[in-house]
Amino acid sequence: MAAENYEAAISLIDEAHAQDPTIKIVNGEDIPYELFYAQQMTKYLTLRCPNASPILKVAIRAQHFRRWEIPRDSYPLGKVGYFKWRTFLKKRQADLAAAICIGCNFTREEAEEVARLIRKEDLKENEETQILEDVACLVFLDDQFEAFKGEHDDGKVVDILVKSLRKMSKEGIELAANIDMSEKSQALIGRAVEELGKSSQGKSSSS
Repeated sequence: MAAENYEAAISLIDEAHAQDPTIKIVNGEDIPYELFYAQQMTKYLTLRCPNASPILKVAIRAQHFRRWEIPRDSYPLGKVGYFKWRTFLKKRQADLAAAICIGCNFTREEAEEVARLIRKEDLKENEETQILEDVACLVFLDDQFEAFKGEHDDGKVVDILVKSLRKMSKEGIELAANIDMSEKSQALIGRAVEELGKSSQGKSSSS
């Protein structure tokens, strides 16, 4: 892939991110939230995989592409509504990003690979999908976890953390341990890592 194709796709993706009406204040500057989120995704990709392919870089940047247009409350409350919302978003984000790639002279195979990564297909089997999942979890822990844990009791938070950590690679979990956060958050993540270890040992002994 020519470098200008990748750079053009990133530029168009960021132009769309900049339209997000939700604003986050970062170092005193107002930034559209999805643009900030995409920048954080790229930041953690650099830590997780410094030599990432252009395909993965584009998928990482578009992982939440135009998500604000389909808010969570447009679907019913509860797990069923949540999973329908997430499933629709992954397909929509993948399709929109692939269309941008085609417009930037990606081959159809390259554009479809970007879409597959955004849909998180073949997790645990496709290395780049695993990296994307790691990066998404790391951004959640860095940017959203402090607010999230304040909305739920500790037991539920630990349970959700265990589910997130189970989807991550060893390298991703090691990076998570280095994120600067409050003592309470560190303690909750420590409990989740301990619970994950116990469940893994239980599976090993029963197999």
